[in-house]
Amino acid sequence: MKVWTFFATVLLAATIAFGAGPSDVLGSWKTEKRDVQLELFRCGEKICGKIVWLKEPNYIDRKDGPVGTTKVDRKNPDPALRNRPILGLQVMKGLTAKGDNRWGNGTCYDPETGKSYKCKMRLKSPDQLEMRGFIGISLFGRNYVLVR
Repeated sequence: MKVWTFFATVLLAATIAFGAGPSDVLGSWKTEKRDVQLELFRCGEKICGKIVWLKEPNYIDRKDGPVGTTKVDRKNPDPALRNRPILGLQVMKGLTAKGDNRWGNGTCYDPETGKSYKCKMRLKSPDQLEMRGFIGISLFGRNYVLVR
C-alpha cells in the first residue's frame, strides 16, 4: 500500500510539474543566442509577446541604421510604422491554448525582415519554449527556441 501511495504521489507531482497551462508560458524568455528578450503576456484569452530587452538596442553598423541611434522597425511594410522603436514592440499576438503544452493560431512579426508569419509554440520543458513561424501550412516554416 505504501508503494502505491508513493507512486501516486510521484505521478501527481510530475503531472503538476509538466502539465502546462496558458500561464506556464507567461513571463520572460530569451532567444538561444540570448540577444533578445521577449515578455509573453495575456491579451484577453490569448497570449501575446513583446520585445523587452535587446543586447544591442542601438545600431552598431551604419548599413543597418545611423550608428548609436535606437533601433527602429525600419523594414515594416507600412511606412507610417517604420519609426517605431524595436524595444517594446509587440511581435506576437493571438496565440490560443491547444492543450498538451501547445498554443496556436497566432501571428508573429519579425522586425529584422518586416514580415509577419502564422505561428504556434510548444512548451518542451519549464525552461524551453519552441516556436514555429510559417507561411500557409506549418510544413513551410522555421523553428525558434526560447529559454528562461
